[in-house]
Amino acid sequence: MVDETLKPGSTVLVTGASGFVGRAVCATLTRAGYKPRPVGRHDVGEIHRGTDWGQALQECQAVVHLAARVHIMGHDSAKGEDAFREVNLHGTANLVRQAADRGIGRFVFMSTIKVLGENGVEVTPDDPPAPFDAYAVSKTEAEAAVRELSGDMETVILRPPLVYGPGVKANFERLMHLVASGWPLPFGAIENQRSLIYIDNLADAVRHALTCHPGTYHPKDSRDFSTANLVRLLAQGMGRRCFLLPVPVALMRGMGRLTGTYPAVARLTGSFTSNGAMDGWEPPVPAEQAMLQTARAFAES
Repeated sequence: MVDETLKPGSTVLVTGASGFVGRAVCATLTRAGYKPRPVGRHDVGEIHRGTDWGQALQECQAVVHLAARVHIMGHDSAKGEDAFREVNLHGTANLVRQAADRGIGRFVFMSTIKVLGENGVEVTPDDPPAPFDAYAVSKTEAEAAVRELSGDMETVILRPPLVYGPGVKANFERLMHLVASGWPLPFGAIENQRSLIYIDNLADAVRHALTCHPGTYHPKDSRDFSTANLVRLLAQGMGRRCFLLPVPVALMRGMGRLTGTYPAVARLTGSFTSNGAMDGWEPPVPAEQAMLQTARAFAES
């Protein structure tokens, strides 16, 4: 278990604090009595193998490393792979070394469930890595660096699934735009299961990671969703009618191959769930409530 120096009242360095997850983490840690020290590019510059973290780490008892170069569809060129590694692998390794050298008590690293691939059911931390793209490869390598370079510093690695909540962007926002359009959607025959995590639940998992047993964990919401049920809940939260057409999954995937949208179709139609175990942690916000809150916030915006 964590030592006395990591109880509420401790100063916690939070990288990537201005991002979607970082803002929620800082707010949650503050409510829990911690003293988050938010750090961004304006504080330390770009994150790479030579970033100087000395001043930022002063008087800190723990580090929560959220900052990363994130995956962007269609941008994983060879040059992009080098950029992912420089930030996510070498930048993380550099921070771990400096934190360990300064006697930091605990290092919480935000990874991704994508290190285990793009599909599977109830995947666990003991499953072998199977990264599918440059982003996931760099996160897999960063996990290994965290474990190897931490020395006496306790480490917790979190592998969340897709994160959503009010203000979410990218694929989840695009899905909400589709639902809000009111047009019939071809998801009625999909019987998959996907693990997701609400932003406030992930922030609470980070809080828990400061005091739980060191290890690798897969925090997620209290239940998984099929694409059809997810869309129905989003429509309910927006106050919209929901029309789901029972288009066969094989037909959707075939059309995806013809139109070059197969990766997106595969995610919508396939299953990918994690075991969700995290040393006694339970998500504080029920999944259905979280989804409805997200949809209402989108409709109001």
